[in-house]
Amino acid sequence: MPAYLPELTYPEVEALAATAPVVFLPIGAIEAHGPHLPLETDTLLSMELCERAVARLGQPAAIAAPIPFTTAGYASSFRGTLSIPPATAQALVRDVAVGLTKMGFSRVCFVNSHLDPAHADVLRAAKHEIESITGYKLAFPDQLEPRWARTLSDEYKRAACHAGSYETSLLLASAGARHLVRDGERAQLPPLDINLAKAMKQGTTRFEEAGATRAYFGDPAAATIEEGEWLYERLVTMVVTVVHETWPT
Repeated sequence: MPAYLPELTYPEVEALAATAPVVFLPIGAIEAHGPHLPLETDTLLSMELCERAVARLGQPAAIAAPIPFTTAGYASSFRGTLSIPPATAQALVRDVAVGLTKMGFSRVCFVNSHLDPAHADVLRAAKHEIESITGYKLAFPDQLEPRWARTLSDEYKRAACHAGSYETSLLLASAGARHLVRDGERAQLPPLDINLAKAMKQGTTRFEEAGATRAYFGDPAAATIEEGEWLYERLVTMVVTVVHETWPT
């Protein structure tokens, strides 16, 4: 099992820091994901991706406590979504990452599964701030970057993937969290092939304005564990590649 920082004692953290590990910082959101996925879906996916990346990396690594709070305005009309202002979200990510460097961890890697464009902007701005403050490089594997986006599923590339087959499959492939998928609900959901990215560019500011009156896009009923495993293979490759690019060995 990978080292999970909140479970360690302070002498154990001191010993871990001496190995110069990569510290993965899981980032997600608390946001509506249809009637079939939990509010913490993005955070759960980031945690799973961190664990798989640690297993693949082949060098000292650890996982920090996740950051589950950020801007999530598109889902804010749905009960349970907790959205904070971008400036607050940026300061939170910045201060947590800077805090990790003060613990002695100079290699911090964002692992993010919340794909709201405003949130992605928050992470890019935070990355710049963190590097300026600490003098250390920070890794940010970004699913929205074209070289990674083109390796993912057709639903993802059609930008109809919020709580659809893409995210549902990933959660189904997460052994510790698949019980949180409401299979009875998702089996009854019709496909909703709406390009969310295009709707955003046209000025929509809420999911329901784009036609997602139940807070999902895509095809949740089509999700499978096999698709989730296929996706994780590509996402882990993304994370590990960016780590190696950021800190060549």
